[in-house]
Amino acid sequence: MPLTAVNDFVIRFANVNGSGSASANEMFARAIMRMGIPISPRNVFPSNIQGLPTWFEIRVTEAGHLGARGGTDVMVAMNPQTFNADVISIEPDGYLVYDSTRPLPPGQLRSDITVIGLPLTQICNAEYSDPRQRQLFKNIICIGALSALFDMDFTELEKLVGEQYKGKDKLIAPNIHALYLGRDYATTHFNCPLGLRLKRTDKVGNRILIEGNTAAALGAVYGGATVCAWYPITPSSSLAENFSRYCSKFRRDPETKQARYAIVQAEDEIASIGMVIGASWNGARAFTATSGPGISLMQEFLGMAYFAEIPTVVFDVQRAGPSTGMPTRTQQCDLINCAYASHGDTKHVLLLPEDATEAFEFGASAFDFADRLQTPVFVMLDLDIGMNHRLCRPLTWDDSRKYDRGKVLSATELDKARDFGRYMDVDGDGIGYRTYPGTHPTKGTFFTRGTSHDARARYSENGATYVEGMQRLLRKLETAKAILPRPLRINAEKSTRFGVIYYGSTAPAMSEAAEILARRGHALDLMRIRAFPFHQDVASFVADHDFVFVVEQNRDAQLRSLIVNEFGIDPVRLVPVLHFDGTSITARFIAGAISDRLDTLNVTPLRKALS
Repeated sequence: MPLTAVNDFVIRFANVNGSGSASANEMFARAIMRMGIPISPRNVFPSNIQGLPTWFEIRVTEAGHLGARGGTDVMVAMNPQTFNADVISIEPDGYLVYDSTRPLPPGQLRSDITVIGLPLTQICNAEYSDPRQRQLFKNIICIGALSALFDMDFTELEKLVGEQYKGKDKLIAPNIHALYLGRDYATTHFNCPLGLRLKRTDKVGNRILIEGNTAAALGAVYGGATVCAWYPITPSSSLAENFSRYCSKFRRDPETKQARYAIVQAEDEIASIGMVIGASWNGARAFTATSGPGISLMQEFLGMAYFAEIPTVVFDVQRAGPSTGMPTRTQQCDLINCAYASHGDTKHVLLLPEDATEAFEFGASAFDFADRLQTPVFVMLDLDIGMNHRLCRPLTWDDSRKYDRGKVLSATELDKARDFGRYMDVDGDGIGYRTYPGTHPTKGTFFTRGTSHDARARYSENGATYVEGMQRLLRKLETAKAILPRPLRINAEKSTRFGVIYYGSTAPAMSEAAEILARRGHALDLMRIRAFPFHQDVASFVADHDFVFVVEQNRDAQLRSLIVNEFGIDPVRLVPVLHFDGTSITARFIAGAISDRLDTLNVTPLRKALS
């Protein structure tokens, strides 16, 4: 029996990278959203320029589940290289859509799915003579056919074509014609719609569809950043590119049009972080955008920024490692690398946004935190957040908000001060007062050192002086715990022995998995961590439960290790749930993994029963 559902299914397009399918697939996704139906699109693409397989998945979800579900209900299989595997991946009773210009042997199809053959190549060959047109319009014809098969509001596709080719009006009519070619073929040869349908609703609300890298770049602009030094690396490059685009619009003098920003594509990641530290030392708000390999190269400079106490912001868009790893696949595998970046005893501030909206909010706040704490701050994104569009709360900004520049002394304040020591802890919060270069002709100067120093920034190898300085840096991080975003706790409707800790892009899948587990009778308290160093609430959450699952997307349970290391918690009580194949973690995976472990943990040990 073919699957039936309204506004609740997963469709996956299998294409070849460089075939022009991306814009057509994205237009199809946006048309669904324009019908008021929430979507969660994901692009899976290779790290080469073209020729290898690529997939574009759209989760249609009126219930609003924005994490990956797992499984494919409709496979639009247009890549011969992956055809057999794509067919296998279809859910039982699902649908296969393929180019039937060349008939396939019966052995390549399944008897438990509905097969829909569209002779796309044949239609294109009859309609177009140019080879490139045949390739590009084949994608549009396919979208037109799908609009009929799913009963889509066709006017939304027409509007999107007009918007996409605004200013290139000659392309509008041919693309709309191609849409009609596909739609007319489907309505003539199939009983439309399928069991899976699209029906206009109003569940999108005021949410926006935006990529995390775009939102983070806007956050940097609104957060006051004027300097970006970076070296291209997937998947972070679009963050710096978007920052450049927004600066050209918002960072120009309104009268002279002169640029009020500096963007430098450095020769490597080492140079880029050095430039950021130098600009920040001079009082600019500066950042770099990179990924795991870049963080590895920046280690020594990051240690200097920590020890010399220079505000520094780093956007880390994580990908699968180690080494080159899988550059276009997602993971949460840089946590430990960033938390303790550099040699010696270093510890850094991490912000852990769950989506594009928080990438904007945390991206802006990172500069306040870096200035106030005088330390490096990492905004920990990943490819899933950074390069995929996601439905999010609108980005908002309070125009009355003032930047927190922290403890910076002016010339007037220096004149009034009786004493100044760059690394003196006057207020007991671990943070000293600083000055910008050139603030005063004779007062407030100091030597910025990466070597051991005393409270007045004088070189010292005295052991007690060194210990005092290192302990003060820890007090600073205790101060950080009070001002960083606190973890968010959601308690189950009934008391439970079990909790779950998670963070970042895992959040939407985790929320849905909790609903699945609740329907199975498993109550779980949830805690989403949003920053490191951890607030004491994290330790309290663990103490409230017999066992806590820690869900993350890496092999070595890095968040779990950080919690054990920071709080000295018995690791047996923290149960790892790990997903690290480079794809987005799914609600089905989380629910299955936790359910299996709950069955084990709920068994009363024999020795306890006998006691």
